[in-house]
Amino acid sequence: MERMLEGVCVLDFSRYLPGPYATLRLAEKGADVVLVEPPEGEPSRSLNSTVFAVNNRLKRSIVLDLKDANDQNTAFKLASTADVIVESYRPGVMKRIGLDYAKVQEHNPGIVYCSITGYGQATPQMNSLASHDLNYMALSGMLSQLKGDQGKPVHPSVQIADFLGGLTASEMILSALVHRYRTGEGSYLDVALTDGLYAMLNTNVALAKESGYNKGINEISGEKVCYHIYETMDGRYIALAALEPKFWRSFCQYAGRSDWIEHQFTRAEKGFSIFEKVSAYFCSKPLEEWMEISLQVDCCLTPVLEIGELEHHPLWKQRAMEIREGGLTQLATMYPAPATRKRSPKKGEHQTEIIESWLRKGVHPTGGDNQ
Repeated sequence: MERMLEGVCVLDFSRYLPGPYATLRLAEKGADVVLVEPPEGEPSRSLNSTVFAVNNRLKRSIVLDLKDANDQNTAFKLASTADVIVESYRPGVMKRIGLDYAKVQEHNPGIVYCSITGYGQATPQMNSLASHDLNYMALSGMLSQLKGDQGKPVHPSVQIADFLGGLTASEMILSALVHRYRTGEGSYLDVALTDGLYAMLNTNVALAKESGYNKGINEISGEKVCYHIYETMDGRYIALAALEPKFWRSFCQYAGRSDWIEHQFTRAEKGFSIFEKVSAYFCSKPLEEWMEISLQVDCCLTPVLEIGELEHHPLWKQRAMEIREGGLTQLATMYPAPATRKRSPKKGEHQTEIIESWLRKGVHPTGGDNQ
């Protein structure tokens, strides 16, 4: 897996999370990603060093002041030999410094150029506005789908828009590379974080138009007794997703309550006898006991794990998602980790080798030794 994109050179002008996550996924597949940092360093270095380290592993770093004419020229030369460019500035910034797609494409017609913004390039009322993950979640409708019992949207503790935007960008880049290998043509990719969120809501939007119901698929909205998150004896939570009758039957039979079987889609709210009985049943055992049951009874039952508990669950052990040392303790990626996992680069660590190998020799670099 880690060598699929070997030989593909990526010039990364992006900042913070969506772009760096997109290029990290390319680096994990073997691409040589060169991170272009300003003199003060990529902003997330100072904002949160862990965010930087985790999302910039496997990359090399060069420092360029894009306000300086000489460094602009160096950046343009790098862009002229790259396979992929990723940037996340506000619309118009790259054009002002002479690094926009039209200018680069004149010298590098096969370039795959990806611009990542919150609202896209062609939205004049929005594209110059500053926003963050919570704003994209709110405006896309995604936040309205994550509400608590009182109807208030739940504040996510994971940057869903940023990570999904990174996934969308990497998917589009890979598609554009396949197109280029087939036709020789480069591509310009306009990736908006809000587009990725809205695309995830396609079913919810269609159902809302048809029925006026704004919570997606009714059976899996958390409003049915068979598909709900229940509290356990020790104040933890367990997820039951017994949507199909056979799984609900399996759960009821394990509980010794065959009389529950016919009530699979009873509303999951107080005042409904079956819901209150099922809730009481889950409260009769601690989470640890339910975890053992979840591995023995085939009824779509899983514990709600905390982040620090992942490494102890058999799934993550068997999927080789282990805690590894990489300058800091971090969770490995979704792919089995190679024997040697490179750390994130120091600011400007590869300045000389990139200049020498990428520019002076006019060939693609093979990657630095930043283990």
